[in-house]
Amino acid sequence: MSHRKAHEATRRPRTVLQWIIQITGELLITAGVILLLFVAWQLWWTNIDADRTQSQAVSTLVQEFDAHPAEAPPSWDPNTPPQGLSEPEHGEVFGVVYIPKFGTEYHRPATQGTSADVLDSLGLGHYDGTAMPGQIGNFSLAGHRQTRGKVLNDIDLLTEGDHIYVRTKDGYYTYTVYSHEIVQPDQVEVIEPVPGQPGVAPTERLMTLTTCHPRYGDTERYIVHARFESWRPASAGAPAEIAASVAGS
Repeated sequence: MSHRKAHEATRRPRTVLQWIIQITGELLITAGVILLLFVAWQLWWTNIDADRTQSQAVSTLVQEFDAHPAEAPPSWDPNTPPQGLSEPEHGEVFGVVYIPKFGTEYHRPATQGTSADVLDSLGLGHYDGTAMPGQIGNFSLAGHRQTRGKVLNDIDLLTEGDHIYVRTKDGYYTYTVYSHEIVQPDQVEVIEPVPGQPGVAPTERLMTLTTCHPRYGDTERYIVHARFESWRPASAGAPAEIAASVAGS
């Protein structure tokens, strides 16, 4: 008998424990591959899909603004914006947000509502019941940080003095960042008419951005507050700082 045949003849069959270990190992490898594919889907494909949807929403809205421009007032004061929009229906895209700090290609739709159907596809969601652009109170928006278009991925780059622009059918609203903070998810007072002061009547026109923190987690919330600086009607053209972004949106 050859050495190989002798070896095969004396090889012991696998025990139940050995089979369990082998099967468990194979299952763990399969689970790991599935997990990697899920992470890739979350961090790659959802961003591509959401970017496409958001770009189309911005393009459609800008075309509508250009085709039906709001009637410009005979005279206007940059410090006194119009009454502005009424709160739209859920899921309605009503504006475009430009943040120069995020690059000239940054232009994201502002959509009514903050539920998953809005935030997962249409970018920045407007908190129900908060002020609309240019109104006294706190115009508050939420957005994903790392997935679904990662509309607020670079929120931590915003510092005091940076500008945030909001375009609606009436024109362009300019807000200036004045503070940021990291809070717990249940600290909803950050979107009160006067941030952090529930029940206090507002006297200023403010804006608040909210997203998850840290970048790859959601245990906290990253908050940026901005203050209204000026307004200009659509007929006056885009502010110089975002002219290139508006042209490309």
